[in-house]
Amino acid sequence: MDELIDIHSDLELILEKHFSGLHSGGGRSSIRGGQTAANQALHDLDIRGYAAQRSEVLPRSKRGATVLSPYIRHNLLTLKQVWQEVEAAPFKDREKFQDELLWQEYARHLYARIGTEFFENLRFEQVWDAAGDGWNRDMNCIDEVVSELEQDGWLVNQTRMWLASHWTVRNGRGWLHGQERMYRELIDGSRAANLLGWQWTVGSGGKPYGFARWQVEKRAPGLCLKCPLTKACPIQEFPEDKALVQLGSRPRLDSDPDLARTIGPVSVIQKAKPDAVLLTIDSMGDADPALAANPELPVVFVFNRDALAKLQLSSKRMYFYLETLQDLASRRNVSVYLGSPYEYAKEHRVAVTYAPVPSFAKFEDLAEVHPYPWLKKPHAMSVRSFSSWRSKIR
Repeated sequence: MDELIDIHSDLELILEKHFSGLHSGGGRSSIRGGQTAANQALHDLDIRGYAAQRSEVLPRSKRGATVLSPYIRHNLLTLKQVWQEVEAAPFKDREKFQDELLWQEYARHLYARIGTEFFENLRFEQVWDAAGDGWNRDMNCIDEVVSELEQDGWLVNQTRMWLASHWTVRNGRGWLHGQERMYRELIDGSRAANLLGWQWTVGSGGKPYGFARWQVEKRAPGLCLKCPLTKACPIQEFPEDKALVQLGSRPRLDSDPDLARTIGPVSVIQKAKPDAVLLTIDSMGDADPALAANPELPVVFVFNRDALAKLQLSSKRMYFYLETLQDLASRRNVSVYLGSPYEYAKEHRVAVTYAPVPSFAKFEDLAEVHPYPWLKKPHAMSVRSFSSWRSKIR
């Protein structure tokens, strides 16, 4: 039985009343959810200097990162929309920024094609399932970054690589568990982007990223001087290179036997006239194709009770979703439930936007399905590396 949530009430009370035992706590991020916040972030976007400063960590005032990823992840801002927004930016900055947008699209294409295979070592043998915590918080650099992850649920890409490399390359802990730990906290956490980042950083997708003191001193000057281990630094030198052991063939990396399934519908599929628009976690923005095509219909969002109980996402993520839905409810008639989105869709006539994730296959008897807003159309050729994928996109 779906449990109705009054999305207009106080969000802290909503979390306490409806989501007890369904999240891991952690407060609220300073990065607000919602289309209004997303639109403001896009309006304020200025990528001048991005190419030179995107990897800066400290001081935060020198960071070139845009912090658009939470809005991009949930399609409050589509990749195409952001791509077009920076067309007039200086060439070097635009090229680097759009390259990062393509990396996000590559992650989506890869996940759409290979699905749950993404949770396994893809190309090379690497420590995958070894238990244990790979973050030594006696180190100032690790503690600083993990603290930011826990407090705000967001990190620059540079420090995400530090944490992934330290967890597995340095400490030999299974990357599957490390990425799950990070995924729980990140308000921009998507399976596609997080799995891709960890696979390529720890070496299961290619050459491992070697985290060492040199990066900390370059990207976060002064941090090492305050560290209790500054004279006995565990990462003083780069980790020793180890020969990569190539895994057996994964045919889906080389070609797509079912490109139509990967892409999803290319035009609207209507089996019945919908009574409502059902939003998913992968498409929560005002420009959601199903939402935009049905401006007169009420909107429904169903939190997946079973998934939340299993994942134990941070409260920062929960607040981001609730803020987004509350913001939408200021413009549309929105009903929010806790239960099963798949059962709801089976029992009601809903319009939904296709999502390129394995769980979308759980939806049955959808009244109306709208195409996913790809930045680049998926192709059937190699996705074994970013460069091989990119060389074939149009």
